[in-house]
Formats: sequence, C-alpha cells, structure tokens
Amino acid sequence: MIGKAGIKTLVVAFTTLIVAVPPGWAADAQEIAAQAVLETIKAVRTVYSKQIIEQVKKAGVKPSEKWQSDDHAVMLNAQFVKAIGAEIKGFELGLVGLQPIYKSNTPKTPAETDALKKLAANPGQPILTFADGNQVKGLAADFAVTKGCADCHNAHPDSPKKDWKQGDLMGAVIVRFNK
Repeated sequence: MIGKAGIKTLVVAFTTLIVAVPPGWAADAQEIAAQAVLETIKAVRTVYSKQIIEQVKKAGVKPSEKWQSDDHAVMLNAQFVKAIGAEIKGFELGLVGLQPIYKSNTPKTPAETDALKKLAANPGQPILTFADGNQVKGLAADFAVTKGCADCHNAHPDSPKKDWKQGDLMGAVIVRFNK
C-alpha cells in the first residue's frame, strides 16, 4: 500500500525529472522547456491516473480529496499535479480551467483565458505556448483520462459543471516561466 511517505517520495522523484529554465533565457528556449515540462507532467499524471490509482483501488485504497486524514486514501490526480508544482522552485506549475472547482485554478490573465478557449476549440492541439507580459507560458490539454476523473468532478459539490464524460477536455496543466 502506498502511504503518505510513499506519495511524498513519488512527488519528489517526479520533480527531479523537471529542470527549471533560468530567467533571461531566450523565449524560444523557454517555450521548448515549457513543452518538455508539460509532456513530462502529462505522462506522470496519466501514469498516476491509469496505473497507480487503478492499482491502489484493488487494494481498497481510494483517491480522496481528504486523503491526508484517511489512512486508506491517496491524493486525487489534480492534487498530485499541484503537489509536484509546490516542490518546484524555478517556475510555476499548476492547473487552470474555464470551469474549475477551485477559484485558485481560474486563469490569471486574459491571455490564459484566450489560450484555454483555443485549446477547447481545437483539443487535438495538445500543447500551446505563448508570451504573456513578463512570462512565457505553456498549456497542455488536460482530459478526463478515466471515467473516475469525470465522476469525481460531477459529484463534487463545488463543481460548476455536472455532465463531464471520460475524454472531455477539463482544462489544462500550466507552466509559467519568468522571462
């Protein structure tokens, strides 16, 4: 069974895969770094969702928003991404959406809102990078990769949308690099 220490170890291990791009690097280098970070996080989240979560469920452990107070629970997929982001010091990593459960996941700027709308209009475009003021940002489309993702959002009392389905674009993983 994966306990709290095991989850922390996973977060630290995955975080070591990510290298911060120093401020002052050329914007194109930051865009390439944003794409690499986003591809890595998408892969990590997919593995967590499809393999780790599904495996621990077989052992009677459930994903839960309140996992820290339940010895038979692990963090939700979104919490996992946010935990990785909290371990990173060189840039921001988080989640953003047009219909988020938590206000902290709303776009910070009009450019982020526009980028999310572009992803929604063309979900086949998995990553979008752009300059926004003093930052280079990247968004990776974040889909409900399992039925459990959609079900969890639909059941959450604070969810503004209640008809999510597996495969729906739920928002994006975002990276923000200072120029």
